Amino acid sequence: MSTRCKLNTGAEIPAIGFGTWQDESAQEDAVVEAIKAGYRHIDTARVYGTEKAVGQGVRKSGVPRKDIFITTKLWSNKHHPDDVAPALQQSLDDLGMDYVDLYLMHWPMAWKRGEDPFPKQNGKPVMEDIDFVDTYKAMEKLLQTGKVKAIGVSNFSKAEMERLVQNTSVVPAVHQLECHPWLQQHEFTAWHRVKGIHITHYSPFGNQNAMYSGKGGATKLIDEPLLAEIGKKYTKSAAQVALAWGVTQGHSVLPKSKTPSRIKGNFGGDFKLIPDDMKKIQTINRKIRFNDSSGTFGRDFFMDLEGK
Repeated sequence: MSTRCKLNTGAEIPAIGFGTWQDESAQEDAVVEAIKAGYRHIDTARVYGTEKAVGQGVRKSGVPRKDIFITTKLWSNKHHPDDVAPALQQSLDDLGMDYVDLYLMHWPMAWKRGEDPFPKQNGKPVMEDIDFVDTYKAMEKLLQTGKVKAIGVSNFSKAEMERLVQNTSVVPAVHQLECHPWLQQHEFTAWHRVKGIHITHYSPFGNQNAMYSGKGGATKLIDEPLLAEIGKKYTKSAAQVALAWGVTQGHSVLPKSKTPSRIKGNFGGDFKLIPDDMKKIQTINRKIRFNDSSGTFGRDFFMDLEGK
């Protein structure tokens, strides 16, 4: 039985999820492979362009919809409160589903309203003056429709999280953020634990993606000798240990791959590390943040967090 974590809604989220960012054309088959390997948590987003492929993959798998936890995300061109419900419906239509288990605000900033996902003028993003608190309040109303089972956020700073919780009535069920043994963020994740907000790690392998090349030097997180050393004890790979580091904390993790052997291998990261090994991993926190869209998205992010 795969590890499951309890959300503040009472629902359970599988600890190992399957990420579907990039490689849109490969995602339908990848989702089928993931479900066949045992995954029951699939993560997508409007801006990924993979919602149709995810929906098709789920249907093709033959596993009932009710047995799979589906997350998608509201993109920044749909932050106006009037646009939130229609944006969700667009996602549901592409997924071919009546509801999602989790709906997240992808980033805490708004771009120009419309259908262009990356509105620009003179090469710069066109920002919209819409408070993310107002966007979130519109998301709260979605809970009454049955089209979302839970709501949450992604990529928020500590100050933004505090402001959101103080000014809204539904505590986010989940905060999806970059977290891995090179960016551990213990203080920030502890704050979430006190508030009852579940943490999901994206980029659990740090700089695996070519987009992040240059950060972390020549080495990759999964080449970290300590992770390989710890893995020997459990007959696991360094990558599986990196995932288990998140699972052991009660977080969920989102590895992604389109290669069947890696998809299956990543699911093997669903196990717990002993406290002594968790302490050892604390020593390799380099505070390296790979996914930082500050500047290119029109404002600065993560100003009060590790990795800045």
